[in-house]
Amino acid sequence: MRRGYILAVLSSAALFVALTTRLSADSYPSFDGTRAYQHVRHLVEIGPRPPASDGILRAQTYIVGQLKSFGCPVEEHDFHASTELGDLAMKNIIVKLAGTSSGIVLYTTHYDTVRIPNFVGADDGGSGTGTMLELARLFCARKNLLNVWIVFFDGEEAQGNWTDAASVRWNNDSSNNTFGSREMAAQMALSGELKRVKAMILADMIGPPNAKITRDTNSTPWLTDFIWATAAQLGYQTTFVDRNYPVTGDDHFSFIRRGVAGCDLIDFSVPYWHTTQDTLDKIDPKSLAIVGQVLAETLPGLEKKFH
Repeated sequence: MRRGYILAVLSSAALFVALTTRLSADSYPSFDGTRAYQHVRHLVEIGPRPPASDGILRAQTYIVGQLKSFGCPVEEHDFHASTELGDLAMKNIIVKLAGTSSGIVLYTTHYDTVRIPNFVGADDGGSGTGTMLELARLFCARKNLLNVWIVFFDGEEAQGNWTDAASVRWNNDSSNNTFGSREMAAQMALSGELKRVKAMILADMIGPPNAKITRDTNSTPWLTDFIWATAAQLGYQTTFVDRNYPVTGDDHFSFIRRGVAGCDLIDFSVPYWHTTQDTLDKIDPKSLAIVGQVLAETLPGLEKKFH
C-alpha cells in the first residue's frame, strides 16, 4: 500500500508539472508582485509627487531608469499645462514596442499624486506605476504582434479645486485634471495614430489587500467583458468582481471620448482615497500580482482578436 501510495503521489506530481508547464507555454510569464511592490515602495520613499515638483522629477528619473534597465525604448514627452495654479511643466513617459501589425494597445497609469501636504500616494499613483513597470519588464522581452505602448501619465490629479465645474469630472477640454492623457490623445489624433488604437487599459488604485475591482459602467463594455473573462479564466473572480460602479473622471475618458475603447481598473471602495492615510501599508503584493497577471494575459487575447 505504501509503495502504491508513493507512486500515486509521484504520478499526481508529474501530472501537475505537465499541466503547469503546458499552461506556462500557452500563457504569459508570471507577473512578479514583489517586484511591483518594491517599485511602489521606492516611489513612496520619494514622498509627494505632484506635477512640477522635486518629487515628481525624482519619480521620473526612477521610472525612466527602471524602464531602460529592462531594455525598453523610452520616450519622454514634455508639455506645459495651463492650470488654475498657473502654467505647469509636465511629462508623459512612454514605452513603444513595435509589433508586426498596425494596431496599437495602450497599457496606462498615472504617476503623479494629488496636491495634498504629506500625501505619498501608495495606492493612488503608486500601485498603478509599480504594476506598469513590472509589466514593462515582461512586455519588453516579448515579440509582440500588436504595437504595445506602456504609458505613465503626468497630471491626472486636479491642479486646484476638483469641484469648480462639472467638466472636471467628465474630462472635456476645459477639465482641471487628466492633463497628460488629454495631451497624448490629442497628439495621437493629430498624427493619425489614434485610429490605430484597438484598446486602452488604465490601472489606477489596484493595490489594497483583498482588492475588489468593479466594472466601471462608463468604460467600453466589450473591453470590460474581455478583461473580466480573462480574470475568470485565471481564477480571480474574487478580485475582479461582478459588480458595477460608475467612474466619472479618469484618464480613460480622454480616449473614450475620441472613439477609442477604454477600460479603467480601480478599487474605489477604499476609505483612504485622497487622504494622507494612503501609505505603503495599504499595498499588498498579492493584489499587484493578480492585477498584473490579468493585464499580462490580456495581450495574447487582444492579439488573437485584432492581428
